[in-house]
This record gives sequence, structure tokens and C-alpha cells, in this order.
Amino acid sequence: MHEDLHPILKNMIPLVEGIASTFGKNCEVVLHDVRNPQSSIVAIANGHVTNRVVGDPMSEYGLAELENGCFDTNKLNYLKKTKDGRVLKATSMYIKDDQGVLIGFLCINYDISELTVMKNLLSDIISVNDYDNFVDAETSAHGDAIHDVLERIVDSTVTGFGKPVAFMSKEQKVNVVQQLESQGVFQVKGAIDYVAKILCVSRYTIYNYLDEIRAEV
Repeated sequence: MHEDLHPILKNMIPLVEGIASTFGKNCEVVLHDVRNPQSSIVAIANGHVTNRVVGDPMSEYGLAELENGCFDTNKLNYLKKTKDGRVLKATSMYIKDDQGVLIGFLCINYDISELTVMKNLLSDIISVNDYDNFVDAETSAHGDAIHDVLERIVDSTVTGFGKPVAFMSKEQKVNVVQQLESQGVFQVKGAIDYVAKILCVSRYTIYNYLDEIRAEV
């Protein structure tokens, strides 16, 4: 079937299935032989993403790339849409022979349509109100208990850094403590222990952070 296929492309055929299997059914992987644009697909996995099979021609986008003739830099991590409106996260890698002549494309098209919907849903679920300061929240008409307000302020401050605590550096955790200190959070009984628990450090570490912050004032 691949008798006349360039050896480099032939050796890359197992990669197609391997990449697709690793990332699941929404990940289409396509290997093109550019010598025959009208029947360029020599291997494809999860072809249902764009409804293509082996032997199909290169897409209009691929033909445009061939026409452009600029293959110095791979095109990584860009967006494109299918004819039915689904969003694909795409990568096109240029395959060359030992003389630097283009012989093929290895393309990855990941259907992120469902993930985009999920992202928007999660953003709506985890969004929180912005509390200006601790005193205003404590004395608001809602009459929240002090500990409830403490939890909200700490959660809002940590969420504002845009990453889970597990991925925060020491400097970022110090910044969290600094913001909480400026809001008077540590005047509340039990705040030290609560913040230490949220930041996954000891209460003594929080004391050390506060010493660093207050020494700079």
C-alpha cells in the first residue's frame, strides 16, 4: 500500500495512531504526502473529526500552505473551524528529507468544541464577587458570620492568582498573605491557622511571611 512512500513518511505512520490513542477520540492525526495533493492522506486516525479517510485530498488550508511555500517554521497551536462550525485546536508540522526538501505534513486537529462549552460553564460556576475590604464585608447588611466572611475573602484572594495553590511559588503565597494582611484578615481569631491550611503551609510559615511583609513597611 505504501510501496512508493518516502521512507521518512513510512516510518512516521505509527506515530499517527500513537498520538491519537494518547489524546483520545477528539484528536485527529493526519499524515500527508505532499507529492500528491489530490490524494495526499497516507495515514489518519480519528478521521471522524473532519470526515476524512486515507486517499482523500489535502484540505484547502493545506493547499494554501503549499502555495505559500514557506516551511521554515511549524505552525503550532492555532485555531480553525470545520464546515459544521466546530472549533479545532490545530498544529501543522512540516516533514523534510535529508536535503531539506518538503515531503509531507503531520497535522493534529483536536476538537475542543465541548471543552470550550465546559470552560465557559466552569468560569460561570467558579466566579466570585469582589469584596473591597474586610470591614465592609463584615458589617454588610447580609449579616454574615465573621468566619464566613473570612472564608470568602481568602477564597477570592487566592482565586485572583489564577492557579491552584499546589502550583503557587513561595513569592505568590507571600503576595496572598500580603493582600490578606492589607485587608485586616489576620485581626480575626483563627485566621492564621485557616490561611495556613488553605495555602498548604504551617502556621509558623504564615508568621514568617508576615514578618517579611512587615519588615518591608
